[in-house]
Amino acid sequence: MSNLSDLMADSKIFANREVLSPHFTPKKLMYREKEINNIEKALAPSLKGDRGRNLFVYGKTGTGKTSCVKYVLDEVKAIPNTKARITYVNCRIYNSRFRVLNKIISDHIPTYAKRGYGAVDLYERLTSWIEEDGKILVTVLDEIDLVRDLDDLVYTLTRINSDIKAGGVTMIGISNKVSFKDELDPRSLSSLYETELVFSQYYATELYAIIKDRCQLGYKKDAMDDDVLHYISALAAREGGDARFALKIMAKAGELADDKKKDRVSIAEAEEAAKIAENEVVYDIIATLPEHQKFILYSISLLTQSGGSYKKLTDGVDTYLFSGEVYSRYRSLAQSMKKEPKSERWYRKYLSELEMQGLVVSYESGKGIRGHTKLIKLLYPAKKMGDVLQKDIFGDADGKEKEKEKEKPAAE
Repeated sequence: MSNLSDLMADSKIFANREVLSPHFTPKKLMYREKEINNIEKALAPSLKGDRGRNLFVYGKTGTGKTSCVKYVLDEVKAIPNTKARITYVNCRIYNSRFRVLNKIISDHIPTYAKRGYGAVDLYERLTSWIEEDGKILVTVLDEIDLVRDLDDLVYTLTRINSDIKAGGVTMIGISNKVSFKDELDPRSLSSLYETELVFSQYYATELYAIIKDRCQLGYKKDAMDDDVLHYISALAAREGGDARFALKIMAKAGELADDKKKDRVSIAEAEEAAKIAENEVVYDIIATLPEHQKFILYSISLLTQSGGSYKKLTDGVDTYLFSGEVYSRYRSLAQSMKKEPKSERWYRKYLSELEMQGLVVSYESGKGIRGHTKLIKLLYPAKKMGDVLQKDIFGDADGKEKEKEKEKPAAE
């Protein structure tokens, strides 16, 4: 058993663990010069006191969206006498219009934020603060799609520009989901006047260069060989070019080697770390899914576990579900949660989003199946996925039991 002195002993692996954190912003962001330049162009008017175009940044997890935006924000903060005032908002935490407005006020007028005012009071105080000397408020909304009342927030922030005579608001939204704007009200969409920037995934060679650079900063000399770096970068490339996933494997592999009192990380630690990291990534994705996508995924996991009806197909290894059966179960679940089920059109869109996240895969049915339909397969263990979603959706252990009652076949 380790004692405190053992735990505090110098690591044989790590030189600086912090640089392996996804929150660390390196001095140079590799392979993202063009994207950084586009963000700088979008913010340039704000530095001179003019209203810039709103910017929406899209891309899969681990493609450098947040790092690039934060990199440019640090550049802005270093410029003297600029009219720009910056607020960075993590929408996973500040997930409503009121919380976002309160965060902005807290950053810039902290004494006012603590007085318990409502959203209208915050709006009026914010507009007068901007107008008093023509400031440009740059509001960065990271994971913007997680804001519950996004329509109200977008409309409120864009309306400020109509209500004031000097200054303005420039909005930067960051999202993993290109389609999130589809759910915005037309009045909010019409007022956005935005530019879009899409981050492509990293290639294996790019991931290798990125993690080699971090390795040289975060690991002790010769603690990780090139073959391990190549293995990790190839894995991350297969996971959609996710640099965050690669860094997570690197950090976890180092911890495993440390625990074994080793001074080098081997492929064995990298393989073990990859399995742990993959589970963590999946659960992180689940936590950020919109509510109805969680309902659909939960329905798929339940049907996969139970084989509730004749519509389930199996080849002895994998289980496939008919899309219509999943939609039927989803509708039932949504109604049981007192939520209005989405239409089949939205269901297909959500299913496509789940597929893009790598949680499910779908196939068009071939010969031997009557009609033309889609077959769905869950890509992760159904029970583990179901347990995580059950806790997330219901918040207790009873939810799954209620669902199991629905799964029981009718008496023959």
